[in-house]
Amino acid sequence: MFCIQRTSLLFKNYYPIFLQIVKFRLLYYQGGDIIKIYISADIEGVSGVVHKEHTARDGKEHDRARMLMTDEINSAIQGAINGGASEIIVNDSHGTMRNIYQEQLSPEAKLILGSPKQLQMMEGIDETYDAALFVGYHTRMGQNGILNHTFNGRVIRSIKINDFEYGEFGLNSLIAGYYNVPVVFVSGCNLLAKEAIDLIPDIQTGIVKETINRMTALNEHPYNSKNIIKEKSETGVLKRNKIKPLSLDSPFTVSVEFLNTGLADAAEILPIVKREDPLTVTFSSSNIVDSYRIIRSLIMMADYIF
Repeated sequence: MFCIQRTSLLFKNYYPIFLQIVKFRLLYYQGGDIIKIYISADIEGVSGVVHKEHTARDGKEHDRARMLMTDEINSAIQGAINGGASEIIVNDSHGTMRNIYQEQLSPEAKLILGSPKQLQMMEGIDETYDAALFVGYHTRMGQNGILNHTFNGRVIRSIKINDFEYGEFGLNSLIAGYYNVPVVFVSGCNLLAKEAIDLIPDIQTGIVKETINRMTALNEHPYNSKNIIKEKSETGVLKRNKIKPLSLDSPFTVSVEFLNTGLADAAEILPIVKREDPLTVTFSSSNIVDSYRIIRSLIMMADYIF
């Protein structure tokens, strides 16, 4: 009797996923369009994540946060599938980039895991993707927003391109835009949603928590956050052709401001940069991908002194 009940429960839970798999396998073999989706996944914007104990590798609550992260990614994957996706790649984009529980990840997605990576949070993106989804994102350094920072909270005060400041959302969206890939969905707090809409007005936003201060938030229950993400990511994929990729005209003047002079000292070693003031280095580039890689290299150099 127990086996029958267990089999019935498994069938009930996985039958909708089975139908989606059959649907898109039939689409593939019938020569239908293949919709390829890229997912960049961070952790600070995940519902229930509010402290370094959640985000740091040695944090006492880090493994729990990793599970919450994996669950929200799975919801984005399911939303993408519901929206017509037939190929999905997930890039683990937080810290060591070894956070997602692969055995708990939807089998409909492949996973980029580990670091270093040339494009870090956007590793693997190229022109073959139809849309990008960002899960668990946060606001840029110095702005209100839960756990706000830009790439490395110990190192960076601000990053500007042509005198406009960008956070991780904006910089990663520019990389997607270089390959003509629109970012159609992002999840995180209410203030991250505003930051995203300011750059991409038609983007779908999954608000899973409201910022109270930098380490306090009003969080949706995981059940609700997963439903929000699934619904909004599906809508984003369906509307992908109506959402413009984020792009900038070259050339680019990039300004990187550090939190102390020692960090700028380390970054200044790279011959391409110019020291503008005690905290800031600048460089010029004609290619946004090259600019991004230089920014990440400067951060790695500066972080080395810790």
